[in-house]
Amino acid sequence: MHNSPGSGRNPRARLALGVATLALVAPLTVSGVAAADTSASTGTVAQWTTRTVAPGVEVRTGTIKNPAAAPGWTVTVQAETKARFTGAQAWAAVGTESWASQTADRLRTAGFEPVATRIPWPGYSDTPRGLMGVRVRIGSYPTQDAARSVASQVTAAGFRNVVEWAGYDADQPADVENINVTVIDPHRFRGTVEATHDGNVAQRETTSSVAAKLGSLVGVNGGFFLTSDADGVQGTMAGIGAYDGELTSMAVGSRAALILEDGGRRTRIADLTTTVTARAGHAEHAVEGVNRTPGLLRNCGRPGAIPTAEPRHDTTCTTTDELVKFTDDYVHALPTGPGVQVVLNSKDRVVSVGDRTGTVAPGQTVLQGIGPAASWLTAHAKVGAKISVTEDIRDDHGRKVRLGKDDSIVSAAPTLVEDGRIRIDAATEGVVDPLDLSFGFAWANNRQPRTMAGIDRQGRLLLVTVDGRLSGGSEGFTLAEGAAFMRSLGAVDALNLDGGGSSTTVVNGTLVNRPSDATGERPVGDTIQVLPRTR
Repeated sequence: MHNSPGSGRNPRARLALGVATLALVAPLTVSGVAAADTSASTGTVAQWTTRTVAPGVEVRTGTIKNPAAAPGWTVTVQAETKARFTGAQAWAAVGTESWASQTADRLRTAGFEPVATRIPWPGYSDTPRGLMGVRVRIGSYPTQDAARSVASQVTAAGFRNVVEWAGYDADQPADVENINVTVIDPHRFRGTVEATHDGNVAQRETTSSVAAKLGSLVGVNGGFFLTSDADGVQGTMAGIGAYDGELTSMAVGSRAALILEDGGRRTRIADLTTTVTARAGHAEHAVEGVNRTPGLLRNCGRPGAIPTAEPRHDTTCTTTDELVKFTDDYVHALPTGPGVQVVLNSKDRVVSVGDRTGTVAPGQTVLQGIGPAASWLTAHAKVGAKISVTEDIRDDHGRKVRLGKDDSIVSAAPTLVEDGRIRIDAATEGVVDPLDLSFGFAWANNRQPRTMAGIDRQGRLLLVTVDGRLSGGSEGFTLAEGAAFMRSLGAVDALNLDGGGSSTTVVNGTLVNRPSDATGERPVGDTIQVLPRTR
């Protein structure tokens, strides 16, 4: 199912992005020369510079400003709800019409002047149309401290609330957006483009650090990864990842992925699923994970997971029965605890069977089982016996994805553009939940820093970052705005990569955007690197 471009989106937001379309479709090919466009209808100004980093690689850096936009700080009253899977008390940015009416009446009685605004569903391909909910706010203030002062009074009156910057709202234009667009033409570029975890899938490293080691022309951050020890080992990917032709993490259900074949000379975007199977003689067992802690599934998306087998962003599901494979790219202490561990040599022969401990030696593979999966290992893994592990990667058309040594995959969510049309499958890929508005609202529907990848009709790869959270004054994109922007660049397919404080663009070893974390550039899981020709 496809939407017409921009359907369901706020018309003012479309106008705010329109100038970006004009600026980038124009031939900005002269290195170091600025190009500016002004929209008479909106007063929006876009200023762009373009530099050629290598033949076939251009980096376009721009700022879009709307002097007419006048966001401020405000106080948003939150609606009480229940988290869908746990039933725990939760809070949403919007509520029902009856909640909004009653809340507004109570606020007026308490001496406040609330404003209720109807918030429609964005033009996602798999969520309801029409009203999402009603937002209730109080005031617009020039400073965050002024809004906090009012918020404390609202709290004292018995209302749960948060202080927010109205410039993050999709229902009004952004005043500043700082954007970097890298365009790689595989017909002219003689280097390679690859996703990389820099040799260790169990570490976090900044994009600029990886770029410096590899001598890359351009680097951007890649997919979703673990950031807390409570969810497993930090840096391991929360979605499919493949580097140098080897699958190093499994898919989260069926989620969008960027496939870089033959060193990026052929690229495509597709929803991918993974099936991994261990076989011992005539017996077989599903492998539910690769290079992750057994029992912990970040972003869920696997059969038997609790509370859901569907993809669920930034959620850690659990299971008590699974088999996990570890490759020698997992340069970290192996997970410990109850269960069984089997070590295989390079010929898939069992070297040892025992407790879960130690590390993966070069050239070896480790299988860890918990629950019934541990019993399967105990029954079938005998020293000297063979256990083979097969991997099957399929796209959403059922076609097999075969990995060669120069192929890599990076994944996140959701799909933004498909076959030239905006198609954001936000619910299917688990980044919003129509039945639980306490989940994913700000991540998807508010402006955030974003990293996105797209492919245009000429086969050119587009790597895009937009700063957000007021880094350099920039507010970011909503998912819908990100999709519209990618389509404005000519992308026929596009997906959302990891964003927030991870969003990073590095050119010739220099950080050229402004990541939003207060501590500076964030160490990430994997990255996408544009590498010069080596010979």
